[in-house]
Amino acid sequence: QLQVAESGGHLVQPGGSLRLSCGILRYYSVGWFRQVPGKEHEGLASLSHSDDSPWYAEPVKGRFTISRDVTRLTVDLQMSGLKPEDTGVYYCRKSPFERRSPEDFNEHDYWGQGIRVTVSS
Repeated sequence: QLQVAESGGHLVQPGGSLRLSCGILRYYSVGWFRQVPGKEHEGLASLSHSDDSPWYAEPVKGRFTISRDVTRLTVDLQMSGLKPEDTGVYYCRKSPFERRSPEDFNEHDYWGQGIRVTVSS
């Protein structure tokens, strides 16, 4: 069974940077999501498997970058300029099918384990 495993997860100061990695064994579409207590999962970024076309939510545009590392077999979310409102549990999600935005992911797609990210001084 394919596994989605993230690495990373820290306490980061405001303005700091952090990279989250989603391990994948195949060339999947990958999305990154964030959840805060009492709210639904928020789609942050995604990368399609057909052409690595990225998609970003408005709150993270210009600060987060999603990319595929074929050497490490990961899809990474590089986060910079972190703000306290970026605090939450981050999940990656992957699909063997074309997913061009987080909204395209559905119940048939894999969820990875969550990683807690806290942005605080």
